[in-house]
Amino acid sequence: MRLFATIRLAIRALRRNKMRSLLTMLGIIIGVGSVIAAVSITSGATKQVEDRVAGLGQNVIIVYSGSFTTGGSRSGWGAAPTLTVADAEAIRNEVADVVAVSPELRDRMTVQANGLNWRSAVYGEGADFPQIRNWNLSAGAMFTESDVRRVSKVALIGQTVVDQLFPDSDPIGQTLRVRDIPFKIVGVLEPKGFNLFGADQDDAVIIPYTSHMRRVTRSTFVSSILVQAASARASTQVAADIISLMTLRRRSAEPDFTVRTQVELAQMATATSKTMSLLLGVIASVSLIVGGIGIMNIMLVSVTERTREIGIRMAVGAHARDILVQFLVEAVTLSAIGGLFGIGLGMIAAMLTAHFTGWPILTPVAWIFIASFSSAVVGIISGFYPAWKASRLDPIEALRYE
Repeated sequence: MRLFATIRLAIRALRRNKMRSLLTMLGIIIGVGSVIAAVSITSGATKQVEDRVAGLGQNVIIVYSGSFTTGGSRSGWGAAPTLTVADAEAIRNEVADVVAVSPELRDRMTVQANGLNWRSAVYGEGADFPQIRNWNLSAGAMFTESDVRRVSKVALIGQTVVDQLFPDSDPIGQTLRVRDIPFKIVGVLEPKGFNLFGADQDDAVIIPYTSHMRRVTRSTFVSSILVQAASARASTQVAADIISLMTLRRRSAEPDFTVRTQVELAQMATATSKTMSLLLGVIASVSLIVGGIGIMNIMLVSVTERTREIGIRMAVGAHARDILVQFLVEAVTLSAIGGLFGIGLGMIAAMLTAHFTGWPILTPVAWIFIASFSSAVVGIISGFYPAWKASRLDPIEALRYE
C-alpha cells in the first residue's frame, strides 16, 4: 500500500507542473522514438534483402569464375571465365550432400519474337535450375536433361519478356529468336521481381547451357556453377568440399574461382544496412543520454523547490527511504511515460517514412520491450542522485528552508 501511495504522490507532484514535466519527457520521447524508427527502417531493409537472397533458392552455393592473380594483378570473382562443364560434373559426382547442380552462362543480348524485339538477359542453365532457384513455372514446362544433352532449341522466359514481346498472346509454343537462332518457348517463369542487386529477375530468357555454349556464344567456359546442398546445415561442409575439389583439379598456387554460400551472400548484402543500424542506434542512444540528463536536472531543481515539503514529511514520520522512493518513482514515471510516447512517435515516423519513400518497415516486438526497459533504466539512473540527495536532507534544516 505504501508503494501505491508513493506513486500517487509522485503523479500528483508531476501534474502540478505539467509543462515542465512534458518538456522533461521530450528528451526521452525523442531518444526512444529515434531508436524505434531507426530499428523499424533498418530491420525492414534487412528483411527485404534477406528475402531477395532467399529468392536465389534454398541452400544454394555459387562457384564463380575468377579471384586469381595474373601478372601481379589480383582480379575479383567473375573477372574471367575459368570454369568448365567438367567442373560442374565433378562437383555433382564427387561432393557429398549435393542434390542439384547447374552450370550457368550469363549474357545480355537482343531477342526477337512476334514482330518485336527486346534486350534481355539470356542465361544458359541445366535442367536442375528451377529446383536450385526455387523458381516455379506459371505456364508450360521446364526443359529436360534430354534437351540439354541434345542441345535443343527450347527456352523459358520471364514475365517481363512476356509483357514486352507477347502483350496480347500466349507465348507457349511460339518462336523466340536469339541471335537469329529460333528457340521454341516451352515455359513461362513465375514473377520474382528484383534481386538484391536491383536487377529485374523476370527480364530473363533461360535456355539449356549446351545450346548457349554451342549455338549462341560458342563458349568453352561457364560463368558460374549453381549448387544446391541437401540442407542448410550441410552447406558449409559442401562449400569446403567444393573448394578442396576445385583446388585439387586446378593444381595451382592461386585459386581461379570463388565459392560463396547463401549465408555469405546475405551477410555481404546486409552489411550496409547493419552499419546504418549501428550508426542510427548510436545517435538514438545519445538522445536517450541527453534525455536522462534533462530528467536529472529537473529532479534536482524539484528537490530544491520542495525542500520544505521534504522537511515536513520527515517531521511527521517519513523515513529517508520513503523520500528516496518518492523522487525515484517520479523520475521513473517521467521516463516511462516518455518511453511510451516515444515508441508511438517512432512507429508513426517509420510508417510515414514508408509511405513517402516506399521503403519496407519492420518493428521487432523485442525492440519495443528493449526501448521501454531502456527508458525505465534511464529514469532510475537519472533520478537516483536527486532522490538520494533529497533523502539525505536534515529535517530541521529543511523546515527552516525558505
